[in-house]
Amino acid sequence: MEFTVPQFIEKEAKIVGPFTFKQFIFIAIAGGVCIFLFFTVSLFVFIIMTILLLGGAFALAFLKIGKTSLPVFIKNFFSFLFKPKVYLWKKKTSPPKFLRKEKVKAKKEKIEEESKLRVSKGSRLDELFTKLETK
Repeated sequence: MEFTVPQFIEKEAKIVGPFTFKQFIFIAIAGGVCIFLFFTVSLFVFIIMTILLLGGAFALAFLKIGKTSLPVFIKNFFSFLFKPKVYLWKKKTSPPKFLRKEKVKAKKEKIEEESKLRVSKGSRLDELFTKLETK
């Protein structure tokens, strides 16, 4: 019996309980800051700061945007903002062959139409123009 073995599985190891090392670090740092805030600020400020800090820590630890973790997404965002952007445009020297043939045909047809219009008008100016062309 054959079994297919999945390849290219990228899964981080669970180091501390159900958390990976990165997740644990984010939550532990936020928890440590919250404990420090408990002893230094008033209760109202402590509650607001704890909600913000732990919310941010859990977002950094668990939130994914399109299979990309939030820290990587933030890093990519700032690298896009601050790295120089280079836009390269290479001008084509000549159009493809099939376009050249169509352009030549179109120019010939345009010239023929213009010459027909000149001859058909029959005004004095057209007569002078044709005399100048023949000389």
